Amino acid sequence: MLLLLVAAVAYAMVFMPKDDRTNGADRPAGSGGQLSPAPDNSSGTGADGSASSEPRPDQTSPGGGKSPSGKASSPASESNAPGVPAGFTLRKDSAGFQVAVANGWDRSPKNGRGQVVYSHGDFELIVVPGRDSTATYGSDPLTYQREREAELQPFRDSTWATSSGMRRIDVGGRTMAEGQFTWQNSAGQELYVRNLVIVTGGHYHIVQVRGPEAEMDEVTRLYEQASATYQVTG
Repeated sequence: MLLLLVAAVAYAMVFMPKDDRTNGADRPAGSGGQLSPAPDNSSGTGADGSASSEPRPDQTSPGGGKSPSGKASSPASESNAPGVPAGFTLRKDSAGFQVAVANGWDRSPKNGRGQVVYSHGDFELIVVPGRDSTATYGSDPLTYQREREAELQPFRDSTWATSSGMRRIDVGGRTMAEGQFTWQNSAGQELYVRNLVIVTGGHYHIVQVRGPEAEMDEVTRLYEQASATYQVTG
């Protein structure tokens, strides 16, 4: 009996597992023993080694000479002058004025009627920089527009014509008149016209945009940019 007890104790000491063999019993199968430390993502890669979508610290601030979008900044130019929207260029004309003109438009030199014409397709921007004087035509721009302005003679001569919004404007020491007109040209095309008359230095300056009546919104868009930016420079 004593021999059997001694044999049982010896068996237990030899074949029972030690404590350090049971410490990992709760680990998932296939873990291969010790858990790996959490990956270091300071290099910008993810846990699986792929690129991380999070920016690195040196990417969170734009570099010198670049905008927040990452594109290189450029100095101001005529095409992005203050107050001139995308799609327009502030043209500094040799005839002594500047005006915003849609990109891609062609310019015709001053003609015998004192007009500088920018054009594209069926649209025209007609600028008359001081051809007529107030000494000859009177000082009221509204009367001049209605009765004397040569650029509106087709309106006065047309058997089919309308006008609206004719008014005089006095603001900031500047005297102006504007109006909206429609008439048929010699080809029978119905035109929509926005017209501005500005009195400067005893002379009348005219900014007029013409286009198809079916394109009234586009005529207005072009006119608003031209009338808002017109300035005498010479």
